[in-house]
Amino acid sequence: MGVTIKQVAKAAGVAPSTVSRVIADHPRISAATKKRVKKAMKEMGYHPNANARNLANRSTQSIGVVMPTSADKALQNPFFPEVLRGISAVAHHLDYSLLLSTGETDEEMQEGVERMVYSNRVDGIILLYSQIDDPVVNFLLEQDFPFVVVGKPSERVDEITHVDNDNVRAGKDITNHLISLGHKNIGFIGGSKDRIVTVDRMRGYELALKEAGLPFLEDYRIHTEFLKSGGRQAVHELFNLPDPPTGLVIADDLMSIGVVNMLEEFGKRVPQDVSIVSFNNVYLSEVTRPPLTTVDIHIYQLGSQAAKCLIEKVKDRSEPAKRIIIPYEIKHRASATEKEASSKV
Repeated sequence: MGVTIKQVAKAAGVAPSTVSRVIADHPRISAATKKRVKKAMKEMGYHPNANARNLANRSTQSIGVVMPTSADKALQNPFFPEVLRGISAVAHHLDYSLLLSTGETDEEMQEGVERMVYSNRVDGIILLYSQIDDPVVNFLLEQDFPFVVVGKPSERVDEITHVDNDNVRAGKDITNHLISLGHKNIGFIGGSKDRIVTVDRMRGYELALKEAGLPFLEDYRIHTEFLKSGGRQAVHELFNLPDPPTGLVIADDLMSIGVVNMLEEFGKRVPQDVSIVSFNNVYLSEVTRPPLTTVDIHIYQLGSQAAKCLIEKVKDRSEPAKRIIIPYEIKHRASATEKEASSKV
């Protein structure tokens, strides 16, 4: 027979109701009492009945995490395992589990979210993307269901808790780095134009070129998937132009690796012939050859802050919407060099 609450209460010198309140993390129970009861639970091998506890609290002790595409595609990009690591660290600490939802299409993604909400599978949801006119966001707002966006909402920004970087400023700063190295023909490779992160980073790129008096050419902008294959496709388009760029701003490190590989096939060297700057600072950016100059957006913190904000909202529905901006920094490595030191492209 398993250990009971009464046995734990006796060992800890408290009432059984106090043990129940400790399990529910009741705010009126002192830290010392919680510590004593939890110690007794651990020593006696007592595990609370999660289903009964959650039913009593009207809580699932779970949070949903929505990927922007299928797991097969998304998990190829190191951004997502790292942001999930940040989310899961906080969730584990606060005794929440994660339910991952993916979909090949917007319709499949919405169906997955609706199942989580209507079947009471989760207490709240984290969206790992932000896109223009997103039906999932509209649905969650209509349902008044707790959710947090990793990224910047396309509208109703003041009503939606979100955790983001200043991607416009970051896009401008990293483009200015190439300009400071003497590059004038600078291309941009980003993801879908429906994704706010691409829109903002490209906006920063555009502002930097405009302030420097450099051309903002349509042919120099490529939109593709945040994958190595997307980077390879972009090189085909850009380096078949009569006057290809000597510098590239790439919105994702994984795409950058595809670009570097494809440039080699074109007989172009990085950074001697083409300088590359990128975003995210995933672990691959340091080990690729050459190592990438990239914007470190602190992915783990994006995830951990999103989880904290969501659980706060779950526990107190009156919690106001928040905008959390995670600082970024540029990691200067070997993928960008002065134009004067480059071969003519």
